[in-house]
Formats: sequence, structure tokens, C-alpha cells
Amino acid sequence: MKKLMVALALVVAHPVWAADGPIAAAIASPGRPASNLALDAGRMPAEMLALGGLKPGQTVLDVVPGGGYYTRLAALVAGPKGRVVALMPPPFMEDDAKAVTSWDALKAAHPTVELLLAMPGDAALPQPIDLTIFHLTYHDLYWDSAKYRIPRMDPAAFLAKLYAATRPGGAVLVVDHVAPSGAEPRAEAERSHRIDPAVVKADFLKAGFKLGDTSSVLANPLDDHRKLVYDPEIRGKTDRFAWKFVKPER
Repeated sequence: MKKLMVALALVVAHPVWAADGPIAAAIASPGRPASNLALDAGRMPAEMLALGGLKPGQTVLDVVPGGGYYTRLAALVAGPKGRVVALMPPPFMEDDAKAVTSWDALKAAHPTVELLLAMPGDAALPQPIDLTIFHLTYHDLYWDSAKYRIPRMDPAAFLAKLYAATRPGGAVLVVDHVAPSGAEPRAEAERSHRIDPAVVKADFLKAGFKLGDTSSVLANPLDDHRKLVYDPEIRGKTDRFAWKFVKPER
């Protein structure tokens, strides 16, 4: 009971980011798949996109977008004058006819969406980027797997490239699963698909970004940080941090 009261207190004490008109309209769009709508309560996209500062006309990079949940929302918010590039590692699409069909349908519904099939380290990023989204995927830069044909990546090199491609004042929204403090990032990415927030902060500051606004609306003090994020007991309810990093204007 004490832990539950602490969790409720944290949620109530932290201000909820208010979504503006375009974000609210995108979330309410009648064309969104039912599978996406079912995820809204746990992902709180209005608060996350407002935290990131997404606006119409922007260029957005969605890194390792999965099924395109945030890609679709970003396209709806950015509108016809915007551009959304979904950076997908090729192994996630190879031999998966269902994924290919799903992305073909998404791109047909949203012509401003581009699917860039490349490993992050090899990708030619769009420029200038207004907003980059890592939704539960920053830890993947530390993950390599022979089974899934994912080579070892260099997070620092990718962030250096991302920094160069981001416009001054542009932002990066990072939402990820909290790992135990001090956890080694590569080992933890393999073990639980989590990451120590301190590692993320250090990476971005070293790359030249500044820490901007943060939100704790996705925090869950009841989460056991040692659990695999796909554990049925905690999947969709993990303790997550949501931080915005900004490229300085000068």
C-alpha cells in the first residue's frame, strides 16, 4: 500500500503536458488503427508529443519505429508540409511479409512518411531534423544479436551524426525503460531491454545536446527494474523516463 501511495503521489505531483490542437486532433483521428488506439492509455502520446514539441510542418526522424505507432502520429501532426522519416534496421523487415504490408499501408495513408531501411550507423539522415523520437529504442543502439542479425553499433558515432543533422534548437525525445542504476548498457540491453537513464544523459551531453524538459508521467515505482520488459507481469507498464534533449541555438 505504501508503494502504491508513493506512485500515486508522483503522478499527481508532476504536471501533465497539455497537448495543443494538432496533437489532440492527430490522436483523435478516425483513421488510426484499433491496435494503436489500444496502446494510447499506456503510452500517453499527447503528453509525449507535447513534451517533444512536435508541430505542423516539421521534419521528424523516428528511430527503430516498430509498427509505426509514433510515425503515424508524427505524420498526422506534421501535416502535408512536414516530413517523417522512419529509420528501420533491415533485419526487422526481412522475411516479414506482414510488416512489409503494414508499412506499405501506412505510407499509402500518409504520403509524407518515408521508410529508410538502414542500420543507424549507416543511414544518411534527413537534414535539418526538427524532432527525433526514440520510443523505447535508445537502448537498442547498445544491443547486438547474431540471432536477429543486428551488428554491434556505436551510439556515440550515431549521436554525433544526429547532432550534425539536427537544426539548432531542434530536439530529441527519448522514452525508455529504466534499468538499475549503474547497469552496463550493452549487457542490460541484452538481458532486459532496459537502460540506466544516467547513461542516456551522459551520451547526449557528450554529443553536445542539452537536457531540456522532462516528464515522469510514465514512471512506475512498482516496477522491478530487473525484470525483462516483455515479462507479462510488467509489459506495457514498465517504469519509463521521458526526456527531451535540445541542440543549442549557438
